[in-house]
Amino acid sequence: MKAVITGGGTAGHINPALAIAQELRSLGHEVSYAGTPGGLEARLVPQEGFPFTAFDAAGFNRRKPLTLLSSSATIAASALRARRWLAGLAPQVVVGFGGYVSIPVGLAASWLRIPLVIHEQNAASGMANRFLARRARLAALAYASAAEDFRAAGRVEVVGNPVRAALFATGRAEAREALGLPADATVLLAFGGSLGARHLNEALVSHAAPLLSLRGLHILHVTGTRDYGEVAAAIERLPEAAGRWHLIGYCDRMGEAYAAADAVLSRAGATTLAELSALGMPALLVPYPHAAADEQATNARSLVEAGAAVMVADSELDTPAFIEQLMRLLTDEDARANMAQAARSHGNPHAREALARIIVETAVPVPVV
Repeated sequence: MKAVITGGGTAGHINPALAIAQELRSLGHEVSYAGTPGGLEARLVPQEGFPFTAFDAAGFNRRKPLTLLSSSATIAASALRARRWLAGLAPQVVVGFGGYVSIPVGLAASWLRIPLVIHEQNAASGMANRFLARRARLAALAYASAAEDFRAAGRVEVVGNPVRAALFATGRAEAREALGLPADATVLLAFGGSLGARHLNEALVSHAAPLLSLRGLHILHVTGTRDYGEVAAAIERLPEAAGRWHLIGYCDRMGEAYAAADAVLSRAGATTLAELSALGMPALLVPYPHAAADEQATNARSLVEAGAAVMVADSELDTPAFIEQLMRLLTDEDARANMAQAARSHGNPHAREALARIIVETAVPVPVV
């Protein structure tokens, strides 16, 4: 089978797309990827060995109506290019994971009557997937609560969020050695998603004193490339952080980072939550407050209600509630063990295989010559 996968913008779209691309390739299928020329996918996809074709795509600002015209023109032009590309490539299925680039590629697939599968990672569905729903042969969802938005799709199935197999490949001891972390340390992994999170970074650094008072605590802090210099300058002013506060701008070794950690502090993107659940990671979640339809808080609530995580609002990062919750997470081993078990029970570790199976089932059969 020949498949095209599309999606981009943030790691929340790209990581599950790559998880499926890798799974399909492992099953012997041929996979090509369509993304944007300037997105994170333009680097990550070729790095994983998949053919990559770029198409321009742009969103619009509701407060600036003219951007709707410019973004529509960009998407229309890319859809025509994608149609020619797909016609030449002749895939049996196209799979969209969201992001604006999936719109022109999904449109082109529907014009050519190539089966279109879309995957929605969030409890609150994204605009691109909602737009493509009526053209989709199948809408695969991570959360049943999103089903209402996909009634127009040919078929709807809840499969969970696919997680990359590479995240399970590294053991704790090996990961700590690779990252320069002591074997007997308590390790907090802190990150804000692929683009970083400035408020989260600032709050963590502002509470350095109580955190570093915990004997044996090491902090593996993924700042995002934008804020790395500022955070590094702040940490350099703290003598007690030397050798214990480990900074990374962008981490492309998340399997090692998770394996080394005892607890996680993060935003609540859908892919992050799927990874935390699959790996059984206790976490303090701080949903991004400006996400569309407050989707991160909605995503996080299911883990909190399952006992797999605790949550504080972004507005509480500068209050005692944040550091109290974080200190409790880092000092209570029993609570972390219970949260880890709840996370594993809540997650769907077979989402990758389930989604790959239904993609193959949905594809147009290859003619027998």
